[in-house]
Amino acid sequence: MAAAPVALGSLQAGRARWVAACCARFGPGWRVSGSLTGPRVGPEIWARGWALAAGKAAPRRGYSSDAKTEDELRVRYLEEENRGADLKERVKMSSSEVGPFVSKIRSVINEIANLPVPTIAAIDGLALGGGLELALACDIRVAASSAKMGLVETKLAIIPGGGGTQRLPRAIGMSLAKELIFSARVLDGQEAKEVGLISHVLEQNQNGDAAYRKALDLAREFLPQGPVAMRVAKLAINQGMEVDLVTGLAIEEACYAQTIPTKDRLEGLLAFKEKRPPHYKGE
Repeated sequence: MAAAPVALGSLQAGRARWVAACCARFGPGWRVSGSLTGPRVGPEIWARGWALAAGKAAPRRGYSSDAKTEDELRVRYLEEENRGADLKERVKMSSSEVGPFVSKIRSVINEIANLPVPTIAAIDGLALGGGLELALACDIRVAASSAKMGLVETKLAIIPGGGGTQRLPRAIGMSLAKELIFSARVLDGQEAKEVGLISHVLEQNQNGDAAYRKALDLAREFLPQGPVAMRVAKLAINQGMEVDLVTGLAIEEACYAQTIPTKDRLEGLLAFKEKRPPHYKGE
C-alpha cells in the first residue's frame, strides 16, 4: 500500500497502524465522522474480550487472555477510501465549521487514550499532524526508520488541536516539544527514537510493515497477563503521572485493591504453585 497524502488536523496517516491489546490496524488512511464505528475490511480481532471496530473497543462478557491460535491476533482496519479531510476540504470549511470539526477529532483521540486496554501505534510511513496526535494518545509507539512524523500545524498558522500540545511535552519534555512544534520539524524513525517519541525503531522490510510486526510482537507479550491487572495498571500509570508522588501512590494503592478480590489473582497464585501457565478470564 502506498503512503496516503497527509491531511493536517484530520485523522489521517500513511501506513500508521494502531494495535490495542492485540491489534487494530489502520490502513493507508482513516476518517472519523462522529463516531468510532466504521466498515470492516479485514478479520475482526478479539483479545481480552475487546472487539476493536475502527478504533473503538466494545466489551464482551467472560473474556479471556488466552490466545490459543494466531487467529486470535487478527486485525481490523478501515478501508482506504475512508480518509480524513485533506487541506482542500479544510479550505472549504467556514470558521464556524472548523471549531466543531477539531473538537470532534479531539474527542475521538481522547476516547482512544482512555481505552482500558494497552494500545500501540505502529508507524510504517507518514504520521503528521492529526496522525501523530493519535499516535501520541497510544500507550506505546513503534516506527520504521524510514517513517516520518511530526506536528507540523504551525506551517499553516494553526496549532495542534487534537491534544498534541499537551501529549507531546508529556512524552518528550516541554523544551524539546516546543522546539518541534515551533519549527514544524518532521522526524524520521531514528530521530524519533533519539528524542524518546517512540519506544522502538526498526529497519523497514520488503512488505513495508516492520513497525506493525513489532507491534504484534509486543501485543503477544501483553496477552498472557491478567486482564483486570492490565486495565488498572494503565489507569494507575495514567492518573499517577498527572499528580504528585504521594497522591500517585494513593492511586496505585486504590488500583491494587481492585485486583485483590478477583478470581484471576487466585488463578495466578495457583498456576504459580502448580508450575503451569495461568488461564485468566478477567474476573
